[in-house]
Amino acid sequence: MSALAQSVVQSVDWLTIAPPTVAALAGLAVLVADLFLPHARKHLLGRLSVAGLAAATALLLPLLDGDHATFCAAGDPRACSYTADRFTLVVQFLVLGGALLTALLSVTALKDDRKALPEGEYWFLLLSSAAGAALLPASRDLATLIVALEVASLPAFALVGIRHGDRRSSEAALKFFLSSVTATAVSLLGISFVYATTGTLYLTQVAQRIQDVDGQFHTLAQTGVVLTLVGFAFKTAAVPFHFWVPDTYAGAPLPIAAYLSVVGKAVGFSGLILVTVVALPSYGDVWGPALAGLAALTMTVGNAGALRQHATRAYSAVRLLAWSSVGQAGYLLVPIAAAAYTDDAQHAVGATLAYALMYAAVNLGAFAVAALVARHSPANRLTDYRGLYARSPLSALLLAFFLLCLAGLPPGVIGLFAKVTVFSAAVDAGLGWLAVVMAVNVVIALFYYLRWTALLFTAPEGEPVRHRVPAPLTAALTLTAAVGIALSGAPQLILRFAGTTLF
Repeated sequence: MSALAQSVVQSVDWLTIAPPTVAALAGLAVLVADLFLPHARKHLLGRLSVAGLAAATALLLPLLDGDHATFCAAGDPRACSYTADRFTLVVQFLVLGGALLTALLSVTALKDDRKALPEGEYWFLLLSSAAGAALLPASRDLATLIVALEVASLPAFALVGIRHGDRRSSEAALKFFLSSVTATAVSLLGISFVYATTGTLYLTQVAQRIQDVDGQFHTLAQTGVVLTLVGFAFKTAAVPFHFWVPDTYAGAPLPIAAYLSVVGKAVGFSGLILVTVVALPSYGDVWGPALAGLAALTMTVGNAGALRQHATRAYSAVRLLAWSSVGQAGYLLVPIAAAAYTDDAQHAVGATLAYALMYAAVNLGAFAVAALVARHSPANRLTDYRGLYARSPLSALLLAFFLLCLAGLPPGVIGLFAKVTVFSAAVDAGLGWLAVVMAVNVVIALFYYLRWTALLFTAPEGEPVRHRVPAPLTAALTLTAAVGIALSGAPQLILRFAGTTLF
């Protein structure tokens, strides 16, 4: 074989790429099976999807023994397109675990509303998006990063608007699509500027070469950094690029709103970390202050929006969770901004991952209870939760626990621990003003979380009617509650899992 051919051919480590590959293969299997299964047996597609996501998540275990990489450039073993290090595995666990819980919520939603939600297309799109989301944290070149981002995003557009004949769902999908396409266009423009100044797409090589950019290209490189940040700010729902979130969450099927709130955020934040901390650490003086300002603005606007939700308005519970997710995005941005001001970027990024894992578990749990309430109160108003304890004591107690975790109050110790970790990352980096803004916002958020919690234990109007909880919803509630309670008992485990051996 010629030297040129050897430089082009790359070996493939199939075990390393197994998690996103299995999710993608499960999606293809669902697509083919949907052609042959009669309508009465379409429910089997849900079981196949849950099994595929469970298998993809389980395949992370063999990769815990060390760093793995594949699709590497000849002559530079550090320049690889796919790397499965601790950072990758933590985010993939979050993504695939979040997709698995979304699938459990979806089984009940599809059973309740089969005519409006086509099962075959739904499961194929969900698995395709999960495969792209699992690929993104492993991407170590800019081309793969953008491809993974779009594979995760494009099916999500369709999932938001998949409910047939629902104008609200279609409008939500259109807003989501337009904002995401704009974000992608801006990101591509920024990445093209970075490539023009460095001549490479590999993140490690970009980090090396961008430090030695000629003076005449310095402005072009800075512009590329800023445009790339703007693009990912859309994906993370950072203010002022958050306008699509409330309407999209309220218009999407409830399991998809839960998926976007957790997996969609994980995709945006992992991409943001890879671009800033891994590819552009030398431009921390550009992206550090920008992210710090975005963090302060995002948490403030998100919490203010949640405060303004009227309890009697249709879909007010989902809209409150949507605005809450915007506020939580602000907290997640704080350690990434802090990474620009400290020599220990690994610790700062670990704080973001620890907070993201806590948020994912308890937010999916809150959406699981919302899905239970929505089965009997489709408008999902906050007032629909009045007296939930009288109708379903365990569900009310779990929702109260999840809300207290999001607020950072005992017994939700994991929420308090995660907030203290983020707060300390800001203080250690010398961002005292940002820590003060965060402390003020945590106090503001207490009001709407505690207001919702109090409603659960208020005397109900009329005679309470108890409802049976379907098995898939029971499984989702059990898993999220188990994770939240276990981590509240030993909160140091989450930081140890997320904060070591990054990159």
